Amino acid sequence: MKKPVQTFISLATLAVLFFLLSANSSCGIYRFTDASIPDSIKTIRVNLLDNRASYINPQLSPRLSDKLRQKIVAQTKLTQTNNDDADWEVSGTITQYSFSTSAITGQQASNNRLTVGLQITLLDRKADKTEKHDVSRSFEFRGDQSFQQAENDLAEEMIRTLADDIFNKLFSKW
Repeated sequence: MKKPVQTFISLATLAVLFFLLSANSSCGIYRFTDASIPDSIKTIRVNLLDNRASYINPQLSPRLSDKLRQKIVAQTKLTQTNNDDADWEVSGTITQYSFSTSAITGQQASNNRLTVGLQITLLDRKADKTEKHDVSRSFEFRGDQSFQQAENDLAEEMIRTLADDIFNKLFSKW
């Protein structure tokens, strides 16, 4: 007669194996960290984001483009290429980069906001279709900071968060 602990471990092992086998048998799509990519897609090209905002941060476009490339390579099986015949091609435009006051105490700004907006385009050459996605994110900063200080303080968070948001729009179907 088996001991209850051995029975539990055997059932747990079977449950884990069943889960792993059923997760691997997805209908022609593989998933990594919630990324949904058809099996036929092998290469991707991420173009430098075009900066057309009324106020231009010269570091935003190259740093965000590079961070997005790194995230795609790290979290998918896609191969980054600079060829014009990539299976998927990502391009985009920074359409908004603006500062506004988000809170006032007395007669002074106590909190400000930096808002960044983008339009991202995914060209799927295999399916001959194009998807457009809007991404927008606001970042709060203290009212006593200058815009230049805020940009410096928020730079890493802004790049990481926007790259995550773009990745999720492109690869997560939820």
